[in-house]
Amino acid sequence: MNRRDLLKASAAAGAAAALPRTATAQPAQNRVLRMVPQANLTSLDPIWTTANITRNHGHMIYDSLYGLDASFAPQPQMAEGHVLDDGGKVVTITLRPGLKFHDGEPVRAQDVVPSLTRWMKRNPFGQKLETVTDAVEVVDDRRLRFRLKRPFPLLFKALGQVSNSPAFIMPERLARTDPFQQVREAVGSGPFRFKADEYNSGSLVVYERNADYVPVASGTPSLTAGPKVAHFDRVEWNIIVDAATAAAALQTGEIDWYEQPPPEIQQLLRRNRTIAIEAIDPLPLTGILRFNHLHAPFNDKRMRQAILPAISQEDFMQAVVGTDPAIYRTGVGMFTPGTPLANDAALGALTGPRSVARARALMREAGYTNQLMRLIGPTDILAPSAMTQVGADLVRRLGFNADIVLTDWGTTVQRRTSREPVERGGWSMLFTAFSSVDFADPAAHFPLRGNGTSAWFGWPTIPRLEELRDAWFEAPDLATEQRLARELQTVAMDELPYVPVGAYLSMTAIKRNLTGRVPGLALFWNLRRT
Repeated sequence: MNRRDLLKASAAAGAAAALPRTATAQPAQNRVLRMVPQANLTSLDPIWTTANITRNHGHMIYDSLYGLDASFAPQPQMAEGHVLDDGGKVVTITLRPGLKFHDGEPVRAQDVVPSLTRWMKRNPFGQKLETVTDAVEVVDDRRLRFRLKRPFPLLFKALGQVSNSPAFIMPERLARTDPFQQVREAVGSGPFRFKADEYNSGSLVVYERNADYVPVASGTPSLTAGPKVAHFDRVEWNIIVDAATAAAALQTGEIDWYEQPPPEIQQLLRRNRTIAIEAIDPLPLTGILRFNHLHAPFNDKRMRQAILPAISQEDFMQAVVGTDPAIYRTGVGMFTPGTPLANDAALGALTGPRSVARARALMREAGYTNQLMRLIGPTDILAPSAMTQVGADLVRRLGFNADIVLTDWGTTVQRRTSREPVERGGWSMLFTAFSSVDFADPAAHFPLRGNGTSAWFGWPTIPRLEELRDAWFEAPDLATEQRLARELQTVAMDELPYVPVGAYLSMTAIKRNLTGRVPGLALFWNLRRT
């Protein structure tokens, strides 16, 4: 029996048993939406972590001053509007009236300012904004003011950041948490409330409609812009690791949405006329191999470069989405395919003939002498797990003295924060994926930073990347942006803060009677049952 047949045979038997009791104890209701998310929710703080599941959780319960539409243009959300003075160096933002947090307290500028201050310490776009900001100050309860060193036209785009990490607004008591420590409560002002009393990590996450939420009065829903209307009274995330069980639950109506089914499961679900298989985002996600630059063996650029001849983007992408070339991309560089900054500069090392033997020879030339390296990765989230399995096979074929540590996603997320050497529990390489919006330009591009210990996990120090990134923010036109993007990619392919291992369309499985889904992320506003 092949894997596909085994999955099909076992699915029906396991569906009900794996669902949380609250999901099976009551019949399907029109006002309840049940979904199997991409991963278990282990951290509640979308500022502290860049895990996509926590970002999605953040969009459920928090709101931001501005949203971005599908063309990445900022639109007011919590903001009623803004006024620019002193040639754009003074920006006063006014909050919409009547905004409330889920604990009943009003949203004040006194909450917004520390929320933004905390965010600017962790987000790459926010970090850039901080360098051009003299002060962010409270004017009164409904107004805050940026005093900038110089005009910063990208301010509103920064405040509308969609992904990792958005500038979510929290109550002051939470926003004053050290940005490098996790917030343990989840209290926002968004369209849904987090039900802390029903939260069971590894089993169930519950949200309920925020009756006090007032969507913006105009605009068209597009990504995080426009009205955010909650049509469901209750949303349940059922954590089901086994793909066959999740698929069976979708087919029997126990759940309504399966965020990331693996390729073989997608084929099974396509046979069901009540289920649609569609791209969650019209633009692809990019998979990456991330090195730890602090410790051997990958603190040596030659060792990072040595493995390039053995990297097959096709192998990695087929492991994630299957063999259909329509849903994956190769020849992928540092920017999201299909966006204006995507280019082919310096990609010959990834697109030429593949050779493990050549990679092994380069490793010997670089001085590799069997030092221990550790690959960490998850077992319970589709794309990182599939890429890690390919990577584990590759490092063994390359002859690394490799320790492969596979755990659940939550443990991997925690473990990747360690800066310790391998002998003290640290790591050497990992695989993960980023949303299209994360890699569309240098502003929010975490892995393309070279700012040392302030960089994303892996902590590369590459001053030239930082110089080119700073120049990009000052670019007067798209042609200049594109030239700088090519230079950024050329430097990155030499220094290798990471290796792009391809891009793919993330396919989702959703009941056809659910309409109004906003493309881009797993967003729940405007989604309704017909």
